[in-house]
Amino acid sequence: MSKKLGLYIHIPFCSKKCPYCDFFSKCKDDKEIEIYSNELLKSIKYWSNNTDRAITSIYFGGGTPNILGIDNLCKVLSEIYKNFTVDKNAEITTELNPTNSNFIEFKKLFDAGFNRLSFGMQSINDDELKILNREHKSENVKVVIEKARNAGFKNISLDLMLGIPKQTKSSLTKSIKFCKDCHVEHISAYILKVEENTPFYKNQRVLNIPDSDTQADLYLLACQELEKAGYYQYEISNFSKRGFESKHNLTYWECEEYIGIGPSAHSFYKGKRFYYPRSFKDFYNNKITADGLGGDENEYIMLNLRLTKGINFKDFEKRFSKKFNSNIINKARTYEKNGFISFTESGMHLTKKGFLVSNYIIADLI
Repeated sequence: MSKKLGLYIHIPFCSKKCPYCDFFSKCKDDKEIEIYSNELLKSIKYWSNNTDRAITSIYFGGGTPNILGIDNLCKVLSEIYKNFTVDKNAEITTELNPTNSNFIEFKKLFDAGFNRLSFGMQSINDDELKILNREHKSENVKVVIEKARNAGFKNISLDLMLGIPKQTKSSLTKSIKFCKDCHVEHISAYILKVEENTPFYKNQRVLNIPDSDTQADLYLLACQELEKAGYYQYEISNFSKRGFESKHNLTYWECEEYIGIGPSAHSFYKGKRFYYPRSFKDFYNNKITADGLGGDENEYIMLNLRLTKGINFKDFEKRFSKKFNSNIINKARTYEKNGFISFTESGMHLTKKGFLVSNYIIADLI
């Protein structure tokens, strides 16, 4: 186990709930925001007393973190610095929605120590944004990126959704071109998944959500066009310019440890997995639910196969003091014949075709 330690801060507030979202969040409530902000500070102190390791990445996710208020976000980050040892090269990210840019004080975020921004763009086509019930328009994205650049940010990520109702190859290509023209450093391109207990799930019959074959075609198109635009794929759903991979998310996928603070936030720390329930009350009472041991061989294989670099057999041997399982290699050879897995001198990895059915392949291998 390396010395990496990520810190995730969940901000469970939104101006309104997106119809496809299953993350834990509630609509803006000024009183609850004030209470929550204070409880976050208490939890930061609590967790700082439980580790002496340096934090190598910090990620504020949601929800919509800027709904907490820029002053509150900066205050929380300041509290982290006061209580934890933060690595001098730590990546510090906050998610933002590209709306109401006049209320986002980018310079204040930058001066507080944030050095990476992730905007929930999803699409640049206004008809698709309307289906997703997003509040922003395409022009808002350009404005926030420009303001962020002027404030000093040199590491910006955009979310791009694939398989939106009515999305076409042409409209997706338009969104990708927009990302390229904005010269952002990172793009997360993920296929829309219809989760239970969401409006999209209840209305999926009338939404005309693209079928799995169409989604696969859109995914492969995105991989191709993003690569042409100068973004290399380093994980199933993530693309970046060289050197701008998300350090925090790599902590998850490389099976390193992290602490999650906030309702629904998960942690992997000291070899154990645990989480806060999806409840403000439970979080305020520091109720934590155990979720078993973490970091075993199967979990390591599962997570690393999400990465384009895949499994390095020597790294596996160094970590677990044993050779990589020959039975898994023999199974993987079958998938290699069909173009789903590729072997190198040092290990094996899923191909772009393999990523489309990664859940099935990984489950079969382990």
